[in-house]
Amino acid sequence: MARLLADRPADPLTIGDMTRQLGHSHGAVRNAALTLVRRGEADQGGTGQPEFRANAKTATAAQTAVISPPGTHAPRAQAATACTTTPAAATPKQTGPIRRAGGQLYHPRELADLPDVEALNRLRDADVPVLLYGPPGTGKTSLVEAAFPDLLTVAGDGDTTVGDLIGEYTQDDAGAYVFQYGLLVTAMTEGRALLIDDATLISPKVLAALYPAMDGRKQIQVKAHKGETIKAEPGFYVVAGHNPGVHGAVLTEALSSRFSVQIQVGTDYDLALALRVDARVVRVARHLARQVELGELGWAPQLRELLSYQKTETVLGTKAALANLVGIAPVEDRDAVAAAVIKAAGVKQVAPLTLGKQLPGSTVSVHRGRSR
Repeated sequence: MARLLADRPADPLTIGDMTRQLGHSHGAVRNAALTLVRRGEADQGGTGQPEFRANAKTATAAQTAVISPPGTHAPRAQAATACTTTPAAATPKQTGPIRRAGGQLYHPRELADLPDVEALNRLRDADVPVLLYGPPGTGKTSLVEAAFPDLLTVAGDGDTTVGDLIGEYTQDDAGAYVFQYGLLVTAMTEGRALLIDDATLISPKVLAALYPAMDGRKQIQVKAHKGETIKAEPGFYVVAGHNPGVHGAVLTEALSSRFSVQIQVGTDYDLALALRVDARVVRVARHLARQVELGELGWAPQLRELLSYQKTETVLGTKAALANLVGIAPVEDRDAVAAAVIKAAGVKQVAPLTLGKQLPGSTVSVHRGRSR
């Protein structure tokens, strides 16, 4: 890997580029590239698909790199079998923070005695689709982005169409109609991971277009484009997100049956404490989460809200941050959230963040039909 980058210092290479040249599995190339980046022996860029480039340390790293020619490695299916049968203890674990494509850090959590990112990569190599489910803000999307740097994402909702997945004709600048492939086709042809976020908000008829790509056929037919057949390249992988409590989210049997592994994702409140979120607010969140589990409430702050609290507190102060925490709660749960905040924070009262009285000196006077 290092030798390939060092030999082409001016070329930004994608994981797909390097996979084709090295003959390794997509997962192995991805992991090697990220290892070089973490060690400072290569640079990562690209606003969409990650690109890797040599830096001043790459040539030195390449002196000890051993690269076998294409064709000397086991087929992907065999490599996946070996991976799944290797004892977890024999595999180095990625426990430190991982920088996502957007620059944010992701802190791995335990999953099946492995770091979650490692578990997802093993499932990808074994071609086992995964469904992540849990409340919004618990880190489902962050986990997938950390695990798969080559990720493409479909943001699902009720307006998502087959065209968003497979493609449709669009008009170019010259007025001609051209076929624009959707993200599913792009992921299939480039051997990339595809996240269907909020999949259960998408119409089942639309999701049906995805299923042939996930089963043994590994191909789809693009009826709108001359009946073209698209076959999935090695590395293509589908993972989906599901928010059970969101209005309109329906996990159909057809969708559920396509995902052999389904993982519940909740907020790691210990992580919130480690990230220095106010311990009193974390206690409030834990308390409300227990009430949600008992069916007494419908909402509790998740990691996303706790991190937002932390930022708001830094900018506007504790009083405003507590008020905002109450204000973002659903109306039907707001009183319970306020009561929990009052008890934990030791304040007399707290209400949603609201604009107050007009400041002195800001009065607008009107003179001869004009304001001043």
